[in-house]
Amino acid sequence: MTSEPRTESAECCGSCAPAQSATHSVDLSNTVVWLQWITIVWMMVECGVSLYAAAQSHSVALIAFGSDSLVELLSAIVVLLQFHPRFPLSKSYADRAAGGLLFALAGVVLVISWIGRTRQMETSRLGIAITVIALIVMPVLSWMKRREARRIDSRALAADAMQSATCAYLAAVTLAGLVIFAVWQIRWIDTVAAIAAIPILIVEGRRAWQGEGCGC
Repeated sequence: MTSEPRTESAECCGSCAPAQSATHSVDLSNTVVWLQWITIVWMMVECGVSLYAAAQSHSVALIAFGSDSLVELLSAIVVLLQFHPRFPLSKSYADRAAGGLLFALAGVVLVISWIGRTRQMETSRLGIAITVIALIVMPVLSWMKRREARRIDSRALAADAMQSATCAYLAAVTLAGLVIFAVWQIRWIDTVAAIAAIPILIVEGRRAWQGEGCGC
């Protein structure tokens, strides 16, 4: 008579463990999907506003910042597809795609900085506003993505978190360049702000391409 409750308890524990594990996995996936959708929506806004502001002010740094937003948008879509049941991507493909996007961004920033170095620039209040907001939003998204990347061991998500952090870094240097130009009219500071992120983009792109974990 005493053995039956123990058997039922054992059977319950055995059946509940996989269910709890599956539920935990679903929760993690839902968290990642939620983060990526927030990133996608924000990147669409950030990209559109910053590129419009760049066209109005002829700012190379704002063009680079808007291009970074576009690459971040593509990266977020890649990671989202990795966790989507209808469009699953292998981890190796997602890692290489994330790394390739970082390399692409470095190249875009370099080319735009060279082409636009002699263009006449104007003060951009809209550019200052969007970079201030990005400087608040992107560090939070980067931290949340990095936390989830460690929990589920996703290099693609870790690389995407690095891109969010890089977006915040670019927002900071772009904001600094825009404010300095607005106050002192120093034209070359805009180009410096645009190319300042290239080394970190190359390093993190190589790490993601080779499948190394995020050590940030």
